[in-house]
Amino acid sequence: MSGASEQWMPHPNAPEKRVTVAKRPAFESPAVLATPVTPPPSMRRPAATAFGAGLVVARVIAGIVWLIALALRWDTVVREQTDIVLEPGSDEAAAADLVLVILLVAGGILLAVELVLAVFIWFGGNRSRITVMLFATISIATAWIDSVSGSTEITLLTTFITLALDILVLLALSSRNARAYARRPRVHVILHRRWAGDPVIRRRHHRAAADAPSTPE
Repeated sequence: MSGASEQWMPHPNAPEKRVTVAKRPAFESPAVLATPVTPPPSMRRPAATAFGAGLVVARVIAGIVWLIALALRWDTVVREQTDIVLEPGSDEAAAADLVLVILLVAGGILLAVELVLAVFIWFGGNRSRITVMLFATISIATAWIDSVSGSTEITLLTTFITLALDILVLLALSSRNARAYARRPRVHVILHRRWAGDPVIRRRHHRAAADAPSTPE
């Protein structure tokens, strides 16, 4: 036998197998989209849910960077928005510092809440998913209103990154797979208590024995 490798060639008269893939329509009515789904409890975490949770975490990181940039450029922001030059030790500087602290604390609390929601979304929380989508919708609408009114331009230095992340979060978490994973039925698992003398187990055992019907001898 020669050292040349043999290659498989299909028979010319063999029928070709065609695989048809069902295509989703370009437009679906709200009634179809709102149809309840019943996925199995053992449904694995879809890529849309993992991607959405990761985007929420990225949104939190972007918010932290934005707060840090705001704190570093606070004097410039106050001067550009109010035409007030902050002098050290003045009442205007003290009031501006107080406003900055309030903004940083409020922003930090919102980012912490958003990070907790990202954890719940990762584990399939439906309320957390809806809450994040609602926040993303409000953020997108606010950015659009500010852009149309001319008060704030959407640039890399302002809200472009956070706006892009909000749009991606809305698209990922509103997908069918993410919705099905968040609405899947939960299986409540009762963990075994290692201590056999647990008073909770003892009370349950005695209550079950007392409620059981007695059998005549």
